Amino acid sequence: MANIVLARIDERLIHGQIRLQWGKHSGANTIIVANDEIAGLEPLQAPFKASAGSDFAVLFRTIQQTIDNLPKAGPERKILVLCKDPIDFARIVKGGIKLPEINIGNMHFHEGRIQVNKYINVNDKDMEAFEILREHGSSCTVQHMPESEKECIFSLTKNLNI
Repeated sequence: MANIVLARIDERLIHGQIRLQWGKHSGANTIIVANDEIAGLEPLQAPFKASAGSDFAVLFRTIQQTIDNLPKAGPERKILVLCKDPIDFARIVKGGIKLPEINIGNMHFHEGRIQVNKYINVNDKDMEAFEILREHGSSCTVQHMPESEKECIFSLTKNLNI
């Protein structure tokens, strides 16, 4: 099985915080951006590769490619898997990939989402995806920065009307 050192939800995908904080903290040497849209649009990939600098190999994969190829990755690859939302991670775990923990970073406000905290906004589809992740053994924790305290998404949303 792949050496996944971090699985993170961040709508911004690769940016300075991923490179300088999470990438270094996790010890990753490879970033997989698992997103059907970006995997199919090469012009969108260049800014993300530039943001990662030379510290990481950066791969763009569809969700299905991620499911198919992660088990083939060698142990020398220390992989940070990035998705824009919990729905994509739910698809990945339903595809057979074990992810003990999903780190929840930035989920911006969009129409129909409710604010959980300064960085996290969710809707009913997001919460359904988090429930699927929990059913597949994934702990879903909100953690803005590596030094921040981890908080369970279900504890943070228990009093919200979603």
